Amino acid sequence: ASLPQYTGAANVIKRLLDIIGSLCALIISSPILLGVAIAIKLDDGGPVFFSQTRIGLHGKPFKMYKFRSMEIQKESEEKKAWTVKNDPRVTGIGKFMRHTSLDELPQLFNILKGDMSLVGPRPERPEIAEKYLESIPEFSFRLKVKAGLTGFAQVYGKYNTTPYDKLKLDLYYIEHYSFWLDIKLILMTFKIMFMKDNTEGVEKNQKTATITKDVLKK
Repeated sequence: ASLPQYTGAANVIKRLLDIIGSLCALIISSPILLGVAIAIKLDDGGPVFFSQTRIGLHGKPFKMYKFRSMEIQKESEEKKAWTVKNDPRVTGIGKFMRHTSLDELPQLFNILKGDMSLVGPRPERPEIAEKYLESIPEFSFRLKVKAGLTGFAQVYGKYNTTPYDKLKLDLYYIEHYSFWLDIKLILMTFKIMFMKDNTEGVEKNQKTATITKDVLKK
């Protein structure tokens, strides 16, 4: 079975919400954006922004922007490990940004560009998406819609919710998409921004992209 994709008027309305919403958010948060940028620069003198290739609509790769919250490292080194709880690579200002989700704010520019939507499944790195597809073929259904800054799985799940459970939440959203559901999820996102469980890394022994078929049957 295939899942519906936003089409016709629904697609236009969703794009209008993305443009208007991201523009308003950028204007309102501009003092915060400036303050965070200055804080990062003063912290270690390194780059303010961090970009990483992620997979979006129909599996198309794009560069996703974030405020840099970790120590400067080579891309080859960064790809070797997941972010874990109490990760020593996270900087002092980075801990605060991750706790409040401020590091995600630059993705508002991705939304304006059309790479992402305000609401949708969170985008994964290509190599991680490939591993998910090997263990969870249904993962491909997430790619029928644009990736989101926030999503059903972020509101109703946690950072350390298993990939399969997050997938089920994302697919529920895609099947039940509506303008009002987007508004509800955006408002609920503000509520959970300061909840610790939603912003910390995965446990070191937790299953992530290496989830097995045996786990999926449970």
